[in-house]
Amino acid sequence: MGVFNLLKLSDIIIGCMLSLLLYALDRNIFEKEEKSGIPKPLVEFANKPMILHQIEALKAVGVTEVVFAINYQPELCEVMLNFLKEFEAKLGITISCSQETEPLGTAGLLALARDKLIDGSGEPFFVLSSDVISEYPFKEMIEFHKAHGGEVSIVVTKVDEPSKYGVVVMEETTGKVDKFVEKPKLFVGNKINAGIYLLNPSVLDRIELRPTSIEKEIFPKIAAEKKLYAIVLPGFWMDIGQPKDYIAGLRLYLDSLRKKSSTKLATGHHIVGNVLVHESAKIGEGGLIGPDVVVGPGCVVEAGVRLSRCTVMSGVRIKKHACISSSIIGWHSTVGQWARVENMTILGEDVHVCDEIYSNGGVILPHKEIKSSILKPEIVM
Repeated sequence: MGVFNLLKLSDIIIGCMLSLLLYALDRNIFEKEEKSGIPKPLVEFANKPMILHQIEALKAVGVTEVVFAINYQPELCEVMLNFLKEFEAKLGITISCSQETEPLGTAGLLALARDKLIDGSGEPFFVLSSDVISEYPFKEMIEFHKAHGGEVSIVVTKVDEPSKYGVVVMEETTGKVDKFVEKPKLFVGNKINAGIYLLNPSVLDRIELRPTSIEKEIFPKIAAEKKLYAIVLPGFWMDIGQPKDYIAGLRLYLDSLRKKSSTKLATGHHIVGNVLVHESAKIGEGGLIGPDVVVGPGCVVEAGVRLSRCTVMSGVRIKKHACISSSIIGWHSTVGQWARVENMTILGEDVHVCDEIYSNGGVILPHKEIKSSILKPEIVM
């Protein structure tokens, strides 16, 4: 079974990063893309590149090939392939790229990769968005797809405020999709597209090699022919393309990890709730870590530090009695003694926050030293 991982680096890269996190992690924390050539899908989520979560789940259901669809940035493709080569042998998966030379949309990208997706077997292939983190119900999708006999299976998830999204109207018993309603003013349902698809190769015959949206142009036509079905996602789902959603996704992921593999989580009198600490990280005495915290490899957390609802990337040093909450601390940064960092502050790579500094929602680009407090959310260039 082939796999097409929809990683359109024009909007899911670490430089512009997830909107603000996109922007912040893109041009900021994730500006690594521009300065070091690291695409957003390779940014760590729970101490593992975002995309690796998907690849490992796909491997578990028998997928043997992954194709990354990216825009025309040869250097980024090379970075991704070089990074993932080690996982090819380890996971037994073939990884390649399909590059566009002009924006083709989510369907046009599939047409461009047609030769990579069709192998003559007639087996369906997955299409994923790299920003999505979930429990990836790939096995259930395969069984569901075979059972209904349609052309397309999509995953939907329930939300509390469907008016913010495009709603999928479907039969509850069969999963057959009736129509898609974009940001409905009146309630028509609470299920939205979760960005995980399983398509028959015949879908490619419907797509021309031109800018096309699979969600807005192709899927509605297939639904009108009663050949598109939806399965409701069990467990959690989050599009982590925005900083606040990245942090919210960590909470959901760690909660799922607690239920499935709790031994991977940290324990001790200084741990509160779900906390993931890399084995190479060092945690000082007298602090309090958690809930919903990830500490990356090579980090040093000194004595008396308070961490909650945050992620700390590799190589970070947090000095004595600092307090960090609801924030993202970029690679090889330093947070000074008695500093307070909160309210979706994002530190880019190699940012140094001096002692006793307060940051309230600051977005700081890489290689900066912060000597004065940031009292309201702002971008520090």
